[in-house]
Amino acid sequence: MNPVRHRVPSRPLTDVDVAIVGAGAAGLSAALVLGRCLRQVLVLDGGPPRNAPSPAVQGFLTRDGTKPAELLRLGREQLLPYDSVEFAAGRVTGIRELTGYFQLTVEAETGHTRMFTARKVLLATGVEDELPPIDGMRDLWGRGVLHCPYCHGWEVRNQPLAVYGRAKLVTGLALLVSRWSPDVVACVEDPAYLTANARRRLRRQKIQVREEPVIRLEGTKAGELRHIVFESGEKLARTAVFIHAHQHQRTTLAEQLGCRRNSKGAVWVDKKQQTSVPGLYAAGDTTPGTQQALLAAAEGSAAAININETLTREECPK
Repeated sequence: MNPVRHRVPSRPLTDVDVAIVGAGAAGLSAALVLGRCLRQVLVLDGGPPRNAPSPAVQGFLTRDGTKPAELLRLGREQLLPYDSVEFAAGRVTGIRELTGYFQLTVEAETGHTRMFTARKVLLATGVEDELPPIDGMRDLWGRGVLHCPYCHGWEVRNQPLAVYGRAKLVTGLALLVSRWSPDVVACVEDPAYLTANARRRLRRQKIQVREEPVIRLEGTKAGELRHIVFESGEKLARTAVFIHAHQHQRTTLAEQLGCRRNSKGAVWVDKKQQTSVPGLYAAGDTTPGTQQALLAAAEGSAAAININETLTREECPK
């Protein structure tokens, strides 16, 4: 990089203004805004996004139905005119908070390690889903096994659907999915905890409750669901099953820096997308809230604006 340095009083010279960890919708959106602000940006790409198994990104204005890989290709292509934005492949294994800047350790696929410094850092690393340990669940993930009716409900509308999960979550998800289909079955992982009120609400919407343990899912090689198989051997024909998968942060970087997190492990941010560590921001699925590619992109854009304005205030002291 050959950055044009800003003279910032009492601050060290860094490799870049902003390091973005993650090259999904949130990271690329932030890079676009910062590139247009003439900021020196390094985007660190750690691998495929969470939605890689999905056939398409849905509900993304002007890009509805676009394959996840194609959406990211277009995002990177549209960053080409901004020569202050660069990419580096590799996994960020550590971030150190120093006086007025951050030091990042990046491990390439070859195992070679490099160091970069940045005045601000944006975490856009996302989460990983923890699927139930049921045979066939992983093979059908993203097509026959779905996580978000807002993302995939239209594609399976008016078809026989199921919802699988713990009693605490399955009721709300089943009621939501019934918006897209009149034929919904709730497969409850722990039926003893399904309250009488929950059963009554499901019954009102004509949602059948199945309490037998599910032992496997049967589907096609293309990832389409055909049957849910119960412990008794009985098969229930379904087109798709929606689940509330547990999740964990894709990296431990926020934890390393002592960032505040919520009870589900999501990284807390204020209204400016800044974490509890000054100068460290987060956007996308890394943070609490509804998870959609469009919302992740919006958070990335908001974070970039706030980062640029913070940097500007530092460069233009009173």
